[in-house]
Amino acid sequence: MMISSWAMSTNILNIMDKHQLQLSKRMQRLSTGQRVASVADDPSGWAIGQRMDMRIRGLDASCRNAQFSLSMLKVAEGGISSTIDILRTLKEKAIEAASDTCSDSDRRAIQKLFDQYSDQINDNASITYNGKYLLDGSLNSEAQPTAQVLTNQSLDESTTADTKLTDLKRRDGSSLNIQSSDTVNLSYVKDGKTYSASYQASTTTLADMLTEFNNIDQSIFDPSKLQTDSTLGVDAQGETVHTPDDKNAVSFTTASTGLSGAISGLTISITDTKGQIKKTATTSLNDFNESIAARDKQDNTSFYTASSPDASRGTRSSIGDMSSYALGMSDIYGQAIDVTTQKGANAAISAIDRALEQALDQQTTIGAQSMRLEYTIKNLTTESENLTSAMSTILDANMAKEMTEFTKENILLQAAQAMLAQNNHNAAWFLSLLQS
Repeated sequence: MMISSWAMSTNILNIMDKHQLQLSKRMQRLSTGQRVASVADDPSGWAIGQRMDMRIRGLDASCRNAQFSLSMLKVAEGGISSTIDILRTLKEKAIEAASDTCSDSDRRAIQKLFDQYSDQINDNASITYNGKYLLDGSLNSEAQPTAQVLTNQSLDESTTADTKLTDLKRRDGSSLNIQSSDTVNLSYVKDGKTYSASYQASTTTLADMLTEFNNIDQSIFDPSKLQTDSTLGVDAQGETVHTPDDKNAVSFTTASTGLSGAISGLTISITDTKGQIKKTATTSLNDFNESIAARDKQDNTSFYTASSPDASRGTRSSIGDMSSYALGMSDIYGQAIDVTTQKGANAAISAIDRALEQALDQQTTIGAQSMRLEYTIKNLTTESENLTSAMSTILDANMAKEMTEFTKENILLQAAQAMLAQNNHNAAWFLSLLQS
């Protein structure tokens, strides 16, 4: 007789070990929630999952960076909004001071308001975010020394430097009706001071007008750069600027580059022999707008946002100088525009309009940058979510399936244990032979 039960017991033990191993794996997956808990579980799946995890962490970090930059831009936008509110108030007061119904004492009182508000604009430009100044020009883009260019697109396309004032026409070809006996009134604001002069229109040309501007106090414009074609000049980035519709326009360029050579208000009016303003001519001649802003030489100090997990694929944003001097509302020492005279107040209106345009342009720039960051955040969030879902498909366990398999292996293990016990019990008959 042979005791064959031991071979069967060994077979049952092997089956038990197999079920025990599978049961351990199911328990590990259920406890960790991962299908691939170690490299040994699925080497290729593990490598893919780890790369995805690194990408997801980078996306989440980039998203936080974009949110921080968005918060910083909102702080800057708030400072500019305050400055715009101040400029609106100052324009109301300048219009009030420009009227002869306002007495000299009234204008002096308004001047005090200008002095205080000019200082407040500088305070607005000094706001910070995490210790970084936002509106003082320290976050501006790279610039080469640039002269200011003022462009008038209300005059006829055929206008040249030699066109007589009496021959000037509007854009639609109708005459401005300037007579040789009319008076041309010129004024501009520079470094917070108002400069003005008047002369007879007679037979003077557009070039002569530029000369008259230069004779007021200093050579403010460069006569050699009087443009009457579609080319306006070169901006701070070295790009040649043309008119939006690529049609001819009249452009005046300041003689000096940088903020020190710029003017903050340019006013031209035509009055007849009775002192009445010719509104049609004045409206057309007074329509000089800043097409190229004056910039001092500056290195690139714009701020970079690492809004991508890949190197050098973030966003770069810049914020211009919103100080009172940069806006043309004061001189470099902080002395505000003078509105104590009627001429000064009238010139201040034009200066405030330019400052408002500059502030609004910067505000819209910040708004555009903010909108881009908002879309960047949405894109990063979506990519992170999709990659997380993909990584989950590779690494995470199917809990329902794993629980089913766990139950199955547990039942089979218990059944094997019962069979091993039964087999050992059946082999006990041989002992009874020895006892007998």
